[in-house]
Amino acid sequence: MTAALEVWGDPIGHSLSPAMHTAAYAFLGWDWTYGRRRVDESTFAAELASLDPAHRGLSLTMPLKHAAFAAASERDARSTLTGAANTLVRSVGGWRAFHTDAGGIVSALGEQGVVTAERARIVGAGATASAALVALAELGVREVEVAARRPDAAAELIALGERVGVRVTAVPLSGGHPHEMDVTVATLPGGVSIPIAVADALAATGGVLMDVVYGHWPTDLSQAWERAGRLARGGEGMLLHQAVLQIRAFATGDVADPLPREDEVVAVMRRALVGD
Repeated sequence: MTAALEVWGDPIGHSLSPAMHTAAYAFLGWDWTYGRRRVDESTFAAELASLDPAHRGLSLTMPLKHAAFAAASERDARSTLTGAANTLVRSVGGWRAFHTDAGGIVSALGEQGVVTAERARIVGAGATASAALVALAELGVREVEVAARRPDAAAELIALGERVGVRVTAVPLSGGHPHEMDVTVATLPGGVSIPIAVADALAATGGVLMDVVYGHWPTDLSQAWERAGRLARGGEGMLLHQAVLQIRAFATGDVADPLPREDEVVAVMRRALVGD
C-alpha cells in the first residue's frame, strides 16, 4: 500500500515529525512517504484542493489548526471540543479531522507517573492551553488554575472548562500561587522569559511539570522546578505520543486502534526524535 503524507505549517523547517514518521513507516514495512510543506493560512485552501488521491493525510502545525478544523467534513470529539485539528485523514467525500495533542499530553504525563490528578495549573492561555485542558479533564482533574500574563485571555478556556466539567480560574502569572497542584502544564512558546521569582513561586506549589516546548531546554520553569527538587520534563513526550496517535488515524481512521507492535514502534520513533 503506497501513500503520501506531509506535515504543513509556517514555519516548518524545524519540524521533527518527518524523522519520527519515516522511522515508524520503515519499521512497519509500509510504503509510505512523509514530507514537509510550508503552508500558511492564506494558501491552505488552495494547497489542500491540489492534493491528489495518493495523499492519505496531513499533520498540521501552527498556524493551520483552525483552518484544518474548518476544512473537515467529519471531526473527532477532541477537535470538536477545542475547535482545532492537527490531523486530517482523507475520507469518502472529504477529510476527517483529529486532535491528537491532548492525547499526546495524556500519554506523556503518564510516563511521568501522572495517571490521575485532582488539581492542576496551566501556564499560558494560548492555543496549546486548550489541548492541555482537555487532557487534564481526561485525567480526572476538576479544578484548573490558568496562570497568564493577561488573565482575561483565558475566557475561552473558562468556557471550554464548563463543557468538559472542569472549574477554571484565571490568575496573573506574577501572582503568589499559594494553592498546591498535582501537575503543571506549561504552554508558553519556546524562548519566553519568566522572572526567577515568578518561576520559583510556580514551582513551589506546582507538582509535576510538563513544559510542552522542545528545542529550548532547559526553560526558566524547568530550572525553577529543579531548584525546588521537583520533576520536570519537556515537550518531546507530547510530540512523540501525538505522532503515534496520528499514525493510528492514518492507518485505520481510529486513534484508539493500536499499531502493530506498537511498543516497538514507539521506541523506534523515540530514537528518531532524539537523534540516536
